[in-house]
Amino acid sequence: MTKAELVVAMAKSTGSTKAFAERAIDAFLAAVRDSLRKGHRVTISGFGTFQVARRQARMTTNPRTGNTMRIPPARVPRFKPSKTLKSAIK
Repeated sequence: MTKAELVVAMAKSTGSTKAFAERAIDAFLAAVRDSLRKGHRVTISGFGTFQVARRQARMTTNPRTGNTMRIPPARVPRFKPSKTLKSAIK
């Protein structure tokens, strides 16, 4: 499902306009992004938890040159679905 499809589905289910649904989705995504940027966890009961994890530095081979290179550590977003969500999609 694309964002555009999500906007249409949300507008239909709430009886609102597509413009309002898009603003609501954008606000939700911005709030999650800002919270993660600050290092906070975002938990939505019955859905799951968004959090930031630290990926370790690692060595890899550049496929173009064949040279070994180091990839530095990085902060990456993670999502852990709730048990409710897992069972709903089985």
